[in-house]
Amino acid sequence: MINIKLKDGSVLELEAPMSAFEAAQKISQGLARAAFCAKVNGEVVDLRHIIDGDCDFEVCTFDSEEGKRAVWHSTSHIMAQAVKRLYPDVKLAIGPATASGFYYDFDTDIALDADSLTKIEAEMKKIIKEKPVFERFEAPRGEALKLMADEPYKVELINDLPEGETISFYRQGEFLDLCAGPHVMDVSKIKAIKLLSVTGAYWRGSEKNKMLKRIYGVSFLKASELEEHLKKLEEAKLRDHNKIGRELKFFTTNDYIGQGLPLLMPKGTLLFQILSRFVEDEETRRGYVRTRTPYMAKSDLYKLSGHWDHYRDGMFVLGDPEKDDEVFALRPMTCPFQYMIYKNDLHSYRDLPIRYGETSTLFRNEASGEMHGLIRVRQFTISEGHLILMPEQLEQEFRGCLDLVKYMMTTLGLYEDLSFRFSRRDPADKEKYIGTDEIWDNAEALMAQILDHLGIEYKEGIGEAAFYGPKLDIQIKNAFGKEDTLVTIQIDPMLAEQFDMFYVDRDGQKKRPYIIHRTSIGCYERTIALLLEKYMGALPLWLSPEQIRVMPISQNFADYAAEVKKAIEETGMRVTLDERNEKIGYKIREAQMERIPYMVIVGEKERAEGKVAVRSRNLGDLGAMELSAFLGRVLEEEKTRAIAPKA
Repeated sequence: MINIKLKDGSVLELEAPMSAFEAAQKISQGLARAAFCAKVNGEVVDLRHIIDGDCDFEVCTFDSEEGKRAVWHSTSHIMAQAVKRLYPDVKLAIGPATASGFYYDFDTDIALDADSLTKIEAEMKKIIKEKPVFERFEAPRGEALKLMADEPYKVELINDLPEGETISFYRQGEFLDLCAGPHVMDVSKIKAIKLLSVTGAYWRGSEKNKMLKRIYGVSFLKASELEEHLKKLEEAKLRDHNKIGRELKFFTTNDYIGQGLPLLMPKGTLLFQILSRFVEDEETRRGYVRTRTPYMAKSDLYKLSGHWDHYRDGMFVLGDPEKDDEVFALRPMTCPFQYMIYKNDLHSYRDLPIRYGETSTLFRNEASGEMHGLIRVRQFTISEGHLILMPEQLEQEFRGCLDLVKYMMTTLGLYEDLSFRFSRRDPADKEKYIGTDEIWDNAEALMAQILDHLGIEYKEGIGEAAFYGPKLDIQIKNAFGKEDTLVTIQIDPMLAEQFDMFYVDRDGQKKRPYIIHRTSIGCYERTIALLLEKYMGALPLWLSPEQIRVMPISQNFADYAAEVKKAIEETGMRVTLDERNEKIGYKIREAQMERIPYMVIVGEKERAEGKVAVRSRNLGDLGAMELSAFLGRVLEEEKTRAIAPKA
């Protein structure tokens, strides 16, 4: 008898080994018909997978992330099959599911355009009507290489697999692909397909490799679902910070400067300054002390911390380690520098916790294919901090870090968009990490306990831990649904030992502290991108680089407009004067296009009565009012950091 524990906690008894699909039928025929894959002990598997022992079991429909990915991964194989039918000489690279669809990379000199996508779509629909069955099989390395002899990219992937690794394939009809799966059992359920675009993508994301052609697509079970998705994509294009940020002149890029190195223009720089002051003032209020450390260091520092061995590919190294006596590297993080500040003095238990904070400019050698506007860049600035503490202070300080993040993100209006991931070590890949199994088991158990005490709902990310400890990754999706890490809070039981950091405890003995690595607002560039997308450039008053624009109806009232501007300026509000000799309607439309929160308009009547006419970006025409009443209104909105003005 085999006992499988279901998602609701109940147990289903199986009389003999059977496939995941047959187990789903035992639960419900309707559930089995809607199933696309399953999870066995947390691992996503084909419905063909044989259950032969007690396990946790979950059926994944299209409503689940895993079910969607199984459908989209299968559709990517259908697309590759269609491409090979139409263009037999094309070479196959990779074709995974993504968070919002799928893509496949092809090596070809054929100019794939909109007409090509239409032809490929038509061929895909034809293949689906043939009702091909995905067949999974495994092969030893030698046989696998023979099967893929005409596909150089697949051969490279096979050769890179460790000895003893399972090499699996999927076949549908005449098409064969190297793949770990899972795939759906019935492709005829895929009723709506759309190929979205063709872009260039370097093989394995490295500009040193060949540029391939990447076709993006998406598929659904109903045409109505595809329609809704395409509408969301159109809205996402309108929200894209790359579009909004450039149009509103928050940032730009330049080919002479390079990918991943954006230029913040005056508006973007002012927003950056507003955010950094907000963070630094709040951290100071919560007991943080500020540091300022170098942008680079000798390789000796990174060797001590472990970054040289575990993170060197992601660093910008200055000099040749094989030839030069001293090799420097731009810093990818600030922790080793702040540890040296800690070590400069002798500390007792009375000093702890020490909370170091720094607005840190960092450098990471991201692959060129990963660059995206302000969201993924090579030079960025982060609200970085490290807390040095006694083990018994860990939970309280972790709680404080999370409370700070919640306050920051709630104030920015982003908290409702966050999700949480408990990032753990991959026990099958221990070379990526420092420390013993015992230290890792203890650290992960501690973090799990803290998260449970805090009532945090989270997913687990195996293999996503830092090389020195587990972390809570606070995730957010951009306008296109791609998920990135915005903020991290990490438990580090390792590096105090590496750096010989200690404190003198109550018993007079030297002891190792625990360390929390954390950010409060994450990477400023990424946060600015997300704010621009969230508000479509119409930032809340307190974040707007230009809060108020004063406009005289004609040049006759320019002097009064200047007086009004000066009075507003003296309150500390960010105000400009538009005294161009243009029609007032034109100036109002331009201010609306630039998403200015308030427009103050003055003419004969306003000057005579000593008042101002006010237009709100959010609320429209507010009519004439005393300047003092207007200032009282906007100053309150600024002070409370309101997301939207009150009517």
